[in-house]
Amino acid sequence: MFEHHHKPLLPRAAFARRVAAYSAVSLGLVVFSLAIGIGGYRTLEGMSFVDAFLNAAMLMGGMGPVGELHTTAGKIFAGCYALYCGLMVLVVVGILAAPIAHRFLHRFHLEFESDDSAKASPRKK
Repeated sequence: MFEHHHKPLLPRAAFARRVAAYSAVSLGLVVFSLAIGIGGYRTLEGMSFVDAFLNAAMLMGGMGPVGELHTTAGKIFAGCYALYCGLMVLVVVGILAAPIAHRFLHRFHLEFESDDSAKASPRKK
């Protein structure tokens, strides 16, 4: 999926496409997770779409639920959803950071290799 460390650095346009693709995957995971939260709040708590969206979005953002929960199933869902959202934050950040971190490390490795090869080959005078 990523280029090998012996291959040249990916051109900027291709790198931008890679970042866009990884961003789209991350956005898809966020939308999917938000849909799970909305569905859970609507089903288990009987909230309106807007209230369910607000509670799900606030939990995904780390703020916690806004509305008061009335059912035991809704409270259990909110707890499980909060744990899930905490994990999803790490997953999404990892997906977003992967191509950027790879490019940084690849560039560093290429520079390190060129420094080593310059030191290993004797110069002619």
